[in-house]
Amino acid sequence: MKVEDLFIQWLLGSSIATIRYQTRTQLLGLPVNDPVVQKEYQSIQNNGAVPAILDRQTAPGQWPYINHFYTPKYVSTHWSLMLLEELKADPHNERFQAGAEYMLTATHKDILSRLSSGNHGWTCLWGNIVRYELYAQRWEDERLQCMLELTASSLEKHHCQCEYNSDNPCSWGAARSLWALAAIPQQHRSILVKNAIQQGVDFLLASTNQYLQQKSIHPGEKTNPLWRKLSFPIFYHADILFVLRVLAELNNLHHPQAQPALTWLQNLRKPNGQWRGSSPFRQRTWPEMGAPEETNRWVSLQTAAILYQAGML
Repeated sequence: MKVEDLFIQWLLGSSIATIRYQTRTQLLGLPVNDPVVQKEYQSIQNNGAVPAILDRQTAPGQWPYINHFYTPKYVSTHWSLMLLEELKADPHNERFQAGAEYMLTATHKDILSRLSSGNHGWTCLWGNIVRYELYAQRWEDERLQCMLELTASSLEKHHCQCEYNSDNPCSWGAARSLWALAAIPQQHRSILVKNAIQQGVDFLLASTNQYLQQKSIHPGEKTNPLWRKLSFPIFYHADILFVLRVLAELNNLHHPQAQPALTWLQNLRKPNGQWRGSSPFRQRTWPEMGAPEETNRWVSLQTAAILYQAGML
């Protein structure tokens, strides 16, 4: 049996239905209406992490702490919604929709203030929220459009400059902002969004190639070691794998500056065909995201899907 066959079998042996679902759709090319794929999708909704996380809501649309969507990390409302989007929870689920509604309500006043004052920071937060709000199919909600405008403007004009990054442009913010914009269907991308994507991709890849060489983009600063690990889940952070996931969603893996990162990722493959993953926040998030073996599966699946799309697998 070939390494690739063993690799697929290993992924399909996961206890996490989302990994099995994405293996079948992303690597085996099965359509979403395939009976086996449909069965995996139903398993996502009915077993494991998705129902476990949804069941931990302590008030409509909220996880602990009530009225504090950002803390505790990484189980409160914001982070739980991020995980549910990654896990492919049913976007129509009432509890997921309640969470999406709560977050738009809780953040709207701040968004309007930032748009008025020109405060363009915190885009890692806004980008992540936009991502799961789009997944919740809230496109026509005016509150989301305001957040989207703030996110895209910050990326285009300031490369996500942020007070929490010493008022420097922020690669994590850029990655999370692009993660949001990638979820916008082509026909809905405004000129602002298109320009932000172009500016953001160029900035993020230039930064990523510095991190590959363990060089900071800001003089006198050290490179965060997370950049060169393959981690899942990660939250407001980014690593090289996540950057390439973003590029894959933007159909931009053939960008001239992407090749060094793709080659680096390809060369991390073990003789057994797998990639080794890291879960730096395992003890701080929901345990249903999986043990170390499942972390390896998560990052191996994501890496293989990227390399397959790039024609390198």
